[in-house]
Amino acid sequence: MEEQEKKNPQGQRSRDKADWNIKPYLAIALLTFIVFCCCIVVFFLIYRYNGFASVWKKLMKVLQPIIIGLVVAYLMNPIMMFFEQHLKKFLRKHIKSEKKIWKISRGLGIAGALLVLVFIVYALLMMIIPQLLQSITGVFASLPEEIQALSDWINTQFKGDKDTAKFMSETLTRVTSYLENWFKSDVLPQATTYLASITSGVISIVKLLFNTIIGLIISVYVLMEKEKFVGQSKKLIYAVFKPERGNIIVQTIRKSNQIFGGFITGKILDSAIIGVICYFVLLLMHMPYTILVSVIVGVTNIIPFFGPYIGAIPSFIIIALANPIQGLYFLIFIIILQQVDGNIIGPKILGDSTGLSSFWVVFAILIGGGMFGVAGMILGVPTFAVIYYIVQNIVNYFLRKRKLPEQTEAYIMLSDIDVKTNEMKYGELKPKKKKEES
Repeated sequence: MEEQEKKNPQGQRSRDKADWNIKPYLAIALLTFIVFCCCIVVFFLIYRYNGFASVWKKLMKVLQPIIIGLVVAYLMNPIMMFFEQHLKKFLRKHIKSEKKIWKISRGLGIAGALLVLVFIVYALLMMIIPQLLQSITGVFASLPEEIQALSDWINTQFKGDKDTAKFMSETLTRVTSYLENWFKSDVLPQATTYLASITSGVISIVKLLFNTIIGLIISVYVLMEKEKFVGQSKKLIYAVFKPERGNIIVQTIRKSNQIFGGFITGKILDSAIIGVICYFVLLLMHMPYTILVSVIVGVTNIIPFFGPYIGAIPSFIIIALANPIQGLYFLIFIIILQQVDGNIIGPKILGDSTGLSSFWVVFAILIGGGMFGVAGMILGVPTFAVIYYIVQNIVNYFLRKRKLPEQTEAYIMLSDIDVKTNEMKYGELKPKKKKEES
């Protein structure tokens, strides 16, 4: 047998070669199988979209306390770190054990962050709810009088133009009568339906409060062991991927955290400053419903680009019903305030946290708002900034691989690139002349 193998080494080599060449075919077959499975999954999701959407909604309801806990923990982390760093400096003077210092400072830091969060929510509710109830009752109680006053003001302003004044007055009268008839004919007969809706709404609010309490408890556990969770995540990444790819994933997550953290904290601070400025200026101008309007302007300012206009419309209507002239003054003030915010306050606080141009900001808000509502309008910009960052890195990687420049400016006036030398040619691209047919 051994002699036969020695006599036929060529056959052995050909057999080894055959075994070696089968590996690429196995890889191609495996890739084809994975692509086929992905196509089936995508087709199933599209074909059974309603079922998938219902399952997704149910899953989101189940995970709501965890999502709330993670969001609260993410927002409280900077406050906790602030307390923890200052407490460590104080405790090191009295305690020698670093482990005890860490436990005490972390526990007190979380307690301090929770107290700050509860105080902010309580203060906002105490400022908003009484003013909101007073404003709503005041608006409905004085609505007929305010409409009549507005009609008188229109008649006074358009005294010379009787047709316009008459048209405006008749329009206001029709709108008022329509609202009264609508309330009597539609709202009151369907009171039972509205009560059922209110009952379900109250139940939903109670569930949300219950999930929020559970979420706060979850946030405490997340903040207490956040370093362990970070370590486990990195451990999983490096176990699944090679170190080179793992480094890229970790770097991308770190950059995403930087974008989201900088944008969210900066936008909250910016909106708080705008709300405070709006309150004091409206107070000096003796505007009605000062707190309510300031809260609306401050909260809607969190939404980039469109937020100021979204908040200005209902605020203008509320003020204009009480005093039309003050409503016009309010619009002028809001335009000035948003210019100051967009050119001075916002850039100072946010800086270039997203790295997106104005076009991509509007694009991200429209897509995010269209797909996910208000939450999509707020988080659409940082989410798209992360996607933009990933795509930019991929493009730059392939450009470096082809030994081409990464700067966008180098491609603005580019006409073509030489295939052999990679030389970049600038100017107008001249069309090639067609060969004359013989």
